[in-house]
Amino acid sequence: MILTLLVGLVLTATAVALVARTFMLTRMRATAQLAQIGHYGFAGVVEQPPTNGLRSFMDDTASMVGGLFVDKLKIFDVEQLRKQLVSAGMYRTSPRMLMGYQVLSVILLPALWIWLALAGRTSNPGLTILGFLVSVGVGWLGPTFLVRSRATQRLSEIDYDMPELIDLLVVTVEAGLSLSAAIQIAGERMKGPLGDELRISLQEQRMGLPSLQALENMLTRCPTPAVRSFVRAMIQGERLGVSVGQILRSLALEMRKRRRAKAEERAQRAPIKILFPLVFMIFPAMFVVILGPAVLSVLQAFKS
Repeated sequence: MILTLLVGLVLTATAVALVARTFMLTRMRATAQLAQIGHYGFAGVVEQPPTNGLRSFMDDTASMVGGLFVDKLKIFDVEQLRKQLVSAGMYRTSPRMLMGYQVLSVILLPALWIWLALAGRTSNPGLTILGFLVSVGVGWLGPTFLVRSRATQRLSEIDYDMPELIDLLVVTVEAGLSLSAAIQIAGERMKGPLGDELRISLQEQRMGLPSLQALENMLTRCPTPAVRSFVRAMIQGERLGVSVGQILRSLALEMRKRRRAKAEERAQRAPIKILFPLVFMIFPAMFVVILGPAVLSVLQAFKS
């Protein structure tokens, strides 16, 4: 019975995959043609390996499913999802693709749980229903939670690396370079998310966008306090004609004070965070080790 069910599931999945690939063949050809633009020098700065095979098929399927929910049901906030994806650095993932993965997770995870329950012949229906509900919740909230977590971590790394960027810009600007040339050197030297954002801004400038507009776009992608202060200082210095080196020195001092205040805030939160493991994990073991022999001695004394 189980073998017949498995064969039926495999054949059904194969048929659905072939039908979906037939419908998406035109889209896949268009995507391949658009990918040829990179040969003309307009490729993204952050290079990623091309998605082929199963990954490409899953992405196209998720985009198709997500497009149905965007166009027909309109139950998602597309702009908010796009901002979260950009903040997370997932430039190749569209909001429709994320929605499609969310819908597919809601369908596949409960189906997998039901199959496991049937294969294991679970006799407890309450456990099966509870697992079904948990799998539905995980499938619905999991993709967006991962994107938000990645965006939060990436923005924190950008905020942490901003003082180093300001110091590098101070040195290069005071050495006689312009702000654009200093940003280009910083983009070549710096690694991580902040370096990626600088290279994207440089790519936008090469495409004809003004430097200040490219910095404003960087603020749109990374709405952190440090990036906001940096962009506003650059815009004010450009419009008022103030020395960029002096502005950058003041900004570097301010950002280092902000980083120190943030570190002190985290240090003050540490006792509260350690309270739970201290009370429920460390203290019981200490009490057993310290008071255990005394309790045994008292019990033996009462028995005798």
